[in-house]
Amino acid sequence: MADLAPAPPLHGHEHGGGAPEEGLVIPRDSVVHHLPPQVKLVCLLAFMIVVVAAPTGAWGLLGLDALLLVAVVLAARLPWAHVLRRLAVEAPFVVFAVVTPFVATGPRVEVLGLSVSQPGLVAAGTMLAKATLGVLAAVVLASSTAPRELVAGLERLRLPAAFVAILTFMVRYLGVITADLHRMRVARESRGYRGGRAGHLAAVAGGAGALFVRSYERGERVHQAMLARGYTGRLPAASSSRPASPAEWLTGASLPLAAAVLLAGWHLLP
Repeated sequence: MADLAPAPPLHGHEHGGGAPEEGLVIPRDSVVHHLPPQVKLVCLLAFMIVVVAAPTGAWGLLGLDALLLVAVVLAARLPWAHVLRRLAVEAPFVVFAVVTPFVATGPRVEVLGLSVSQPGLVAAGTMLAKATLGVLAAVVLASSTAPRELVAGLERLRLPAAFVAILTFMVRYLGVITADLHRMRVARESRGYRGGRAGHLAAVAGGAGALFVRSYERGERVHQAMLARGYTGRLPAASSSRPASPAEWLTGASLPLAAAVLLAGWHLLP
């Protein structure tokens, strides 16, 4: 029954000594942090739609969009070291963008002594710029909103109850699974494991398999316990989230609206 013990309460934007699920949040007293999560989610989606709609090779427009995001980072008072470190998650996009000019067709140009496709180079640069803007916007969201608040925001947006329930359990048990993984690593090292690189990968693979089985069995036990307690397919409210006021919607919409105005002006330019 230890698996069914209630999670410790989380208060605000805990960091450092708080729960593992709050580790990405940088606590600040800023207008971005105080916006309701549903506002930030909708405005992030709207901003990304506008960014994706930018024409290929519109470097000036993408640069202006980047300045808008820089203003949001400054408004959220986030440390740039944290923001730049989180941008490392876009490494797969960088690899794909580097490869694209070499495999694309079209007129060839020389860059640093290498022959690359000019259309492929422009397309790769545009893709990388849009991906960077998307990742930067997501970093701002993750750094100003706790995971449980995001789940509450999705619930406010009337997403399917099953989807919200899955996300709620993921947030609740991510720390439990991470702790299990840490205990397995400590147990392996306490038994004197000194395998090489290949042996280390084999041990990690075996541990991942064991962790999957244990997590699956835990999920079965939790589900049976929930059914025994009258679970009907809908969880209680994720948190005491409040509805957003018109002023908060207008504040959050300032970013996608500004990007949309820039996009419209770009198309109107001769």
